[in-house]
Amino acid sequence: MVAYIDIHPDNPQQRLIAKAIDIVKDGGVIAYPTDSGYAIGCTIGNKHGIEKIQKIRKLSPSHHYTLICHDFAQFGQMVIVDNTSFRIIKKLTPGPYTFILKGTKEVPRIMLNPKKRTVGARIPDHRITQALVEELGEPLMSSTLIMPGQEMPEVNGWEIRDEVGYLLDAVIEGPVGGVEPTSVVDFTDDVPVVRRRGAGDVSMFE
Repeated sequence: MVAYIDIHPDNPQQRLIAKAIDIVKDGGVIAYPTDSGYAIGCTIGNKHGIEKIQKIRKLSPSHHYTLICHDFAQFGQMVIVDNTSFRIIKKLTPGPYTFILKGTKEVPRIMLNPKKRTVGARIPDHRITQALVEELGEPLMSSTLIMPGQEMPEVNGWEIRDEVGYLLDAVIEGPVGGVEPTSVVDFTDDVPVVRRRGAGDVSMFE
């Protein structure tokens, strides 16, 4: 049965954060609130977890998964960022942006785009999300929880529990910071390209 964990949005209870991360470390998949709707995540390279996420969202093998990072120290370990990209990304984080970049050797092959060897990475501005990643001690492998046929992410934990809880190991209840998905900016070419317009302002790239 799926665990339903109600966490305080401003002062996340450490024992509940630890409970959720114990589930993740044990191979589980969780749904959790972010600054741009809900996401679903598991440990990096968790093949069973990726299969669950693919089943829930009906994703293609080329889908870009996202590494949810606690800070730039984690961010820089997972993706290759040149000086120009770093300055831009630094201005936009933490916030509702996902950046597509070349993955480092730290990123398992199963997470990378099979052709481009790229992966999504971001640093969210959300207390619960930050607390989870800090407790985990490494980035959380995630995907925005947008159900098949929908364009916007899920925003209520109890609805996720009722709809797809049987496919999850835990649902964390807590308010999202926004109802739009992240803006996705691709930095793999010389000029950044906006792949999805979402919650973050992308006017600087247009």
